Amino acid sequence: MALIPSQILRVAILLSYFSVLCNYKAIDMPAHQTYGGSWKFLTFINLVIQAVFFGVCVLTDLTSLLTKGTMCQEQERQRRKLIGLRDWLMAVLAFPVGVFVVTMFWILYLYDRDLIYPRLLDNFIPQWLNHGMHTTVLPFIIIEMRTTPHQYPSRLCGLLTVCSFAMGYVLWMCWVHHVTGVWVYPLLEHLGTISKVLFFSCLTVIISVYYVLGEILNSYIWDFTKKSKSS
Repeated sequence: MALIPSQILRVAILLSYFSVLCNYKAIDMPAHQTYGGSWKFLTFINLVIQAVFFGVCVLTDLTSLLTKGTMCQEQERQRRKLIGLRDWLMAVLAFPVGVFVVTMFWILYLYDRDLIYPRLLDNFIPQWLNHGMHTTVLPFIIIEMRTTPHQYPSRLCGLLTVCSFAMGYVLWMCWVHHVTGVWVYPLLEHLGTISKVLFFSCLTVIISVYYVLGEILNSYIWDFTKKSKSS
């Protein structure tokens, strides 16, 4: 039996994301006042994705709790829709985008932080908030995967969705650069046109790998759990 019920964990994680988002939006940074605002940063987009995902998780839990033992056919159908939405969000957005943001941020940060997170930001963003945006995302999503099985879509459908998201964000960054003349991330200022194309292609491949990794990890965890219970 779990020490903390999964429903309580989801509520705590959701509140954590609300806190991070509110504190981040309250920061008076020059980048927030320019074209695109916070929405030009993948970190912020990921925080919104995670908050929406865990919000759907909590809503699913509440629906199951409030209708337990009295659920009619229509209520069951609506609950299954919520579960389907929860699983889809986990598979194609919450896990691959969350893992991508954490790993790519810390790899680039350790290599040369000024390429991704200039020291100037330390004057605006406290360390705890930085970790809330770029560190705790990973354990939170692993906790969710470990506590609840998720039904993944077909691999082709999932990969097409993930790649569409990645290409959509690349096009959004290019549009912001077209309007402002400034790249969202300092790293891109140092790359030529061909290098940018290769860089964006590599990132799309990486996030696709994370999608497949999530699918495999989800299957491994719950296949192992089923075998343990049956033995």
